[in-house]
Amino acid sequence: MSFTGTPRPRPRWHHAQTELDDFAIISYRVDAGALARHLPGGFAPMTMTFADGPGALVSAVAFRDRDFHFRFLPPASVSCGQINYRAYVTAHGRPGVWFFGTSLDHPVVAVPRHVWGMPWRRDRIRIEADWAASRARWRLEAGLAHCEATESPQPPSRLDGFDGESDWLERLTHPTQGWYARRDGRVGVYSIWHPVMRPRHLTAASARFPVFERLGLITPGTRPHSVLAQANLHFDIHTPPRRLTLR
Repeated sequence: MSFTGTPRPRPRWHHAQTELDDFAIISYRVDAGALARHLPGGFAPMTMTFADGPGALVSAVAFRDRDFHFRFLPPASVSCGQINYRAYVTAHGRPGVWFFGTSLDHPVVAVPRHVWGMPWRRDRIRIEADWAASRARWRLEAGLAHCEATESPQPPSRLDGFDGESDWLERLTHPTQGWYARRDGRVGVYSIWHPVMRPRHLTAASARFPVFERLGLITPGTRPHSVLAQANLHFDIHTPPRRLTLR
């Protein structure tokens, strides 16, 4: 049975929404113990069994925001490049993603950084894609971070570490809950919704993400576990984020 997604929460007046163009998830297999050292209490890596042993996953999720806007404001919108750096975790038993940080190519980065205490920074980001080619091509440049990938001739029969398509669609492409370290030292939480992805499988000719290197999770020569990409994806963002409270 194929993964059918999650129910869409009713959009509220204070939520935001955006279209994500040239969307890609570049994932790396990492040591679960090394990842655990960067997580707060109550958080643990989502461990998986790969062909050659156990491990965990982190991803750089890159895209071009188009028409990001808050529902309560006039239809002025933001369009720019963005990269989210995340790890797949459980938080007090709940699955989701831990965000190490976000790069945004727009001055509006000041809102999540200073108003909501999120680990966001301003970066120059260039993303290009050709979806009409016989094999799609996707490219990212953002300072020392880069990735160049081409669609695989055939989709893989399975994605290493997952029990079939429904498993990787749900766990790798569809986490709806996220947590991050606030600037005040507390843990923040926010949620999103998007329809089920129908990504294309790409292979990276070259890729480097210094954020994960500085954390000691990968080295400059580490090859991605997978690259999943899609031309466009709608997102609801349930703003504002909140402080994590345990009940």
